[in-house]
Amino acid sequence: MTPRVPKAELDAELRDSLIKQLGTVPEPVEVLWNHPRLALDNQEFSAKVGRWDAADAGLKTFAHMAVAARVGCSWCLDINYFLALNQHLDPAKASQVPRWRESAVFTPLERDVLEYAEAMTDTPTTVTDELSKRLLDALGPAALVELTVFIGYANLAARCNTAQGITSQGYSDACEIPLATRPGPSRVASTA
Repeated sequence: MTPRVPKAELDAELRDSLIKQLGTVPEPVEVLWNHPRLALDNQEFSAKVGRWDAADAGLKTFAHMAVAARVGCSWCLDINYFLALNQHLDPAKASQVPRWRESAVFTPLERDVLEYAEAMTDTPTTVTDELSKRLLDALGPAALVELTVFIGYANLAARCNTAQGITSQGYSDACEIPLATRPGPSRVASTA
């Protein structure tokens, strides 16, 4: 699929840096570059989000993947699966995030984080007091607040990408274990 908003030309230094890091220029960056100030602010905020450390990075990656699967953002799912393997997360777990409810590989805490990510993504949200209490007890207030804002940010990214027609660029193709597909009917709206 071609993005609904044309890709903008990046300056050579940024393009080369992204290619060096990821092997290709991410389409979301090219699309956002139509508004350079917004693109730079987004990169700055993304970098800050990436430096938060109150919540476990692996839990946050799994949460982002759960949001992507729920929203139908193949780009976010693709890049986060690739990043999960580069973070040395268990590939069997990372590959199963789209079908976490049917998979036996996740710990109770990971299952709560995945449920929380989906509940925050639902419209309206479906977060329960019981789930919040379990996460607060397991993570503490700072990590739960960080996880919540991180999931909100994941929703921003996933929803922007799907609205702009940005789809998988094949980052996960380099991964040894294939990414599982979400069971049941897709929640992605038809573009026909």
